[in-house]
Amino acid sequence: MESNTPSVTALISAFGRAYHATHAQEKIFDDYLADQLFTDEQRAFFSENLARSFAFFDPEGAACVASQEEALANFMRNQSLPITLSRARYVEEILEREIQNGVTQYVILGAGLDTFAFRRSDLMQHLALFEVDQPATQNYKRARVQELKWQVPPQLHWVALDFKHDALMRALEAAGYDSNALTLFSWLGVTYYLARDVIDATLRDIAVPTRPGSTIIFDYLDTDAFIPERTAPRVAKMQTATQQSGEPMQTGFDPARLGAELDARGFTLQENSSPDDIQARYFRGRTDGYYAFEHIHFARAAVKYR
Repeated sequence: MESNTPSVTALISAFGRAYHATHAQEKIFDDYLADQLFTDEQRAFFSENLARSFAFFDPEGAACVASQEEALANFMRNQSLPITLSRARYVEEILEREIQNGVTQYVILGAGLDTFAFRRSDLMQHLALFEVDQPATQNYKRARVQELKWQVPPQLHWVALDFKHDALMRALEAAGYDSNALTLFSWLGVTYYLARDVIDATLRDIAVPTRPGSTIIFDYLDTDAFIPERTAPRVAKMQTATQQSGEPMQTGFDPARLGAELDARGFTLQENSSPDDIQARYFRGRTDGYYAFEHIHFARAAVKYR
């Protein structure tokens, strides 16, 4: 990905949330503002290209569809949305609870085109929000917010950062982050694309100054996803697609060892949801073909008391 180009995966994630909000009868997560982030030309572009990509992800299924609309619906249901929607709902459900427990700061790492600041005024009144992302994606979003004339809440702080090269906590503190306040860190759709040493450095950087009891939530691929003979077909296709887009997936975790790894980096693992757990929580009983993604896990951990 070029440094002056917004993240392709961030754009596709936002488009997926917009598509679900405008098309689904029974919503898993309702990002009712996401559609406004796209112009008519952009909607047409993503609709056409993602519909066309369905043939790559499911050649047999693509041979049976009769229209672009049907191909796009299949792509969204089978490939794009199960991860995007369930993890977004998961973190906001926990945030609602943690605000009741005293959390006053919310840090979104790899924020992309997240609309929380403009969509959840009910929660924003209790929070200082820090959106962290690489400069090109953040600049793209800020320009679009300005075009839409959305009112930027005073509690929202923009933090431009490259996880590979910049110190996270130093950048947050420069933006007004209070290390003495209980904080929830959301790190969704990011760890897959980072090298292990970058992930470890980020976790250690968060744990050292952050108030004990603060929470981090992240999703991750398990290590089986990187073993060809064990990888589920749609995850293998996803890896190929992200590789071709210039944002290759690099890192997975062993769920059985995650607790020990987090402990060594200053965290206590509190929840480690498997694909079966996510299926039961968000997809059980649905009749529209959505089901949890293989190899994707959700982790919730707390900064240890020292």
